[in-house]
Amino acid sequence: MPRQNPALHRNEKVPMTPGRRRLLIAGVILLVAALGWGVSVILEPAFRHTIVITTGADNGIYRGFADRYAPILKRDGITLDIRRSSGSSENYQRLKDPDSEYEVGFIQSGTTSPQETDHLQTIAAVSYEPIWVFYRGESTINRLAQLRGKKVSIGIPGSGLLNVSQVLLGYSGITRDNTTLLEMDAAKAYQALENGQVDAAFFIGRPDAPMQTTLLNSNLKLMSFAQADALVQKFPSLSKVIFPRAATSVVNDLPQADVTLLAATALLVSKDTLHPALAYLLLDAAKTVHGGEDYFTPLGVFPNLNTEEFPLSGESERYFKTGRPFLQRYLPFWLASFIERRLLILLPFMALLLGLLQALPRMAEARIKKRLIVWYREIKALEDEIWKNRHPTPDQIARWRDEIEHIDAHANQIKMPQRYFHDVYALKQAIGVVRDRISRVAGEQ
Repeated sequence: MPRQNPALHRNEKVPMTPGRRRLLIAGVILLVAALGWGVSVILEPAFRHTIVITTGADNGIYRGFADRYAPILKRDGITLDIRRSSGSSENYQRLKDPDSEYEVGFIQSGTTSPQETDHLQTIAAVSYEPIWVFYRGESTINRLAQLRGKKVSIGIPGSGLLNVSQVLLGYSGITRDNTTLLEMDAAKAYQALENGQVDAAFFIGRPDAPMQTTLLNSNLKLMSFAQADALVQKFPSLSKVIFPRAATSVVNDLPQADVTLLAATALLVSKDTLHPALAYLLLDAAKTVHGGEDYFTPLGVFPNLNTEEFPLSGESERYFKTGRPFLQRYLPFWLASFIERRLLILLPFMALLLGLLQALPRMAEARIKKRLIVWYREIKALEDEIWKNRHPTPDQIARWRDEIEHIDAHANQIKMPQRYFHDVYALKQAIGVVRDRISRVAGEQ
């Protein structure tokens, strides 16, 4: 392989082989591809405009919440894709599946056994879900143990009500061995009560929900939990709430006394991969829907973070301390999200660019100095050879003279900025020193 510069025969670098060149090109391509993939991962959430939520039965409390969230989110260009389910347990199973399309859902407190590997987080606790036990008969029932031996509807598979009712009955010694426990949805349980096919039934939902309104205005009796405090101690996911006298009808004085109920808490839960900007929008919707007064809580109690079922979302903790991020407070969601995502990308690149701008002058200077260094190395190698040869032959001296003249000729052709002229003349001085050394050696022969 021919040399690039015969005058640099002592220090000339071996040209890059085709194999090394191909390896370098492949490395650059892989680096660019990895950078492109990273940028696409960062940018992708900013362009999503749909949240898939798993709720409950079509006429249930969770579906009602989602239906109220949807128009609020729509203002910011976000579509809430509402999917029905059998209830809390099915929602949990859907959300903990990392490959499922479900991102957000409602889960009833006390109905699951969360694991760290679920990768779920609580956006907020949004509402109490009172548990109602309606029954038939002349006698008054205020303890679940009084249902032993009767026919009791306890909810349907996949619902949070089924899990909670079985736990509560279990505390009172009620099992499938001593009591007929039937799995029915709310509508069938109500009809079975009216027809005398069951003696009691568990229901869950707000007092103003259609089913609860029907039940409260019927001739069925509503159980007041006399042991509510003890049951809450055993089952901390539940709360004790009071349904006040005449809350159903002041005119008819229904109910005719305060009723003590147990209530689960509805939790808005998401996968921990949910985009932070979407979490803030959901929190705004939850605050609008759940922030008012209701039968059991004063203004502003919900939404809150008073739950330990799942880890709390970092966005939720920041939201309840300081509100939405600065940009989202004053800009449309799409614009705030656009800017935030670009800043996330641009800031590291700006830092890198600043570093490069600071390094470029030094790199340029080093590159310029390198043009001189290769010649200094050549001169030094030649001088070392001269010192080692105490008695050179005439042919060696002639070759040394040719080399130093070649070096001098090429040094004169080096193009340098004016401010580096003193370095060029320093090189020429070094060439002169070696040339003199060769002359003295020749004179000694």
